[in-house]
Amino acid sequence: MKTIRTALGNLLGATLLLLSCLPAWSAEAPETILVSSRAFEHNTDMPLRYSAYGDNIAPDISWSNLPEGTRQLALILDDPVVGFQPFVHWIAYNIPVTATSLPEGLSADAIVTHPGLEGMINGANGTRRSGYFGPRPPADGKVHTYNFRIYALDHELNLADGLNKQSLLTAMEGHILATGLLTGNYQYIE
Repeated sequence: MKTIRTALGNLLGATLLLLSCLPAWSAEAPETILVSSRAFEHNTDMPLRYSAYGDNIAPDISWSNLPEGTRQLALILDDPVVGFQPFVHWIAYNIPVTATSLPEGLSADAIVTHPGLEGMINGANGTRRSGYFGPRPPADGKVHTYNFRIYALDHELNLADGLNKQSLLTAMEGHILATGLLTGNYQYIE
């Protein structure tokens, strides 16, 4: 009986630890923002040109239905299929609340100078470079999922350049009003 109690206690402890590691948006913020792209529809294949095997250009991303009180936006694009931790393909933050989209082919420069996006920063992706890095899955026979998640924030964070995903999530903690998701799929075929 003691062995069963110990095993159940360990399982409960591991479950609580796992739940404490989930991103803040998963438990607190509703997913009410509508996210779309002209390049592909939600949960469909992304065209080759947006992959690192193609032209590696960022697709256009649009959003609507921001909650009242939104002061700034952020974006995280990752591939959860790669290994133990998701591979980060794009981090963008300090996005002005007046913006309704990111244009196709947006520069990968850390400091964004595109009209209407002044102040926006492209953070460090999984290659430790700024800007968009398109799908580049291995030829492993798996369809990889690319999650473009928009965050509505209740505060202008005005963060410095160079942040990675974890640093951005930490900075946004307690400020996320809502999120929205656009998913694209990509599979490398030789």
